[in-house]
Amino acid sequence: MTIELDHTIVPSRTKVASAKRLAELLNVPWSETTIGPFSAVYVNDGLTLDFIDTNEDFPIYHFCFRVTQADFDAILGRIKAAGIPYRSSVRGPMDMQISTQFGGQGIYWNEPDGHQWEMLTVSYARQQR
Repeated sequence: MTIELDHTIVPSRTKVASAKRLAELLNVPWSETTIGPFSAVYVNDGLTLDFIDTNEDFPIYHFCFRVTQADFDAILGRIKAAGIPYRSSVRGPMDMQISTQFGGQGIYWNEPDGHQWEMLTVSYARQQR
């Protein structure tokens, strides 16, 4: 049996705005409303991020997207066009630089709720096959 992550819930103060912004940056579909109280971002055929409004305290989540070089360039272009600050390291200043530390390219940025998004072209969490 193959186990795949189908979806995860992303707590938010502004679910629709947060979902829409991420979907536009990644150039993937999203829905303002879905079944239940969610605004969904359809990352790919196997993963949905369900944004939900909450007034409760919530932890800051980290999500990493592995993309092709062409997609990296296109998404970075949309991040720059939107004026979103980004950085080359998981912690540190918004240096507007691209990391090449792991043999590919990578950046980090935060969305208004504080969640941390990462985009890279080569996974450092998984060995190449």
